[in-house]
Amino acid sequence: MRTYSAKPGEVVKKWVVIDAEDKPLGRVASKAAAIIRGKTKPIYTPHVDTGDNVIIINAAKVKLTGKKWDDKIYYSHTGYPGGIRSATAKQIRERQPSKLLSNAITGMLPKNRLGRALKANFRIYDTDQHPHVGQKPETVSV
Repeated sequence: MRTYSAKPGEVVKKWVVIDAEDKPLGRVASKAAAIIRGKTKPIYTPHVDTGDNVIIINAAKVKLTGKKWDDKIYYSHTGYPGGIRSATAKQIRERQPSKLLSNAITGMLPKNRLGRALKANFRIYDTDQHPHVGQKPETVSV
């Protein structure tokens, strides 16, 4: 037997919708990352984008368990000396609710050229409305 390796031209990409309302952040992010990466398909190839496009709706209603809304801290750096910034998960949810899911999914993708290309394969919306009805997305449960 020979090992099958998918070619970029023969991959059929479909669209998938995930509803994040009242679902834990990590569960939604790990399911989305697996679909984006293509690990849910039998033709998965590590060095090829074999995944589907993911639409996540209701990102503003995602849950965090325990005291993570106050205790979980996100750090960023401006690039200048002493330029470290920090914000709790609650502060980020108030400013940009989709940023929580975006950070979680991006952290689960590879940190290379393929991972940067995969970032274009997911869209996150704070409400249940999205403009991708023309793509006929399927609903996936988490």
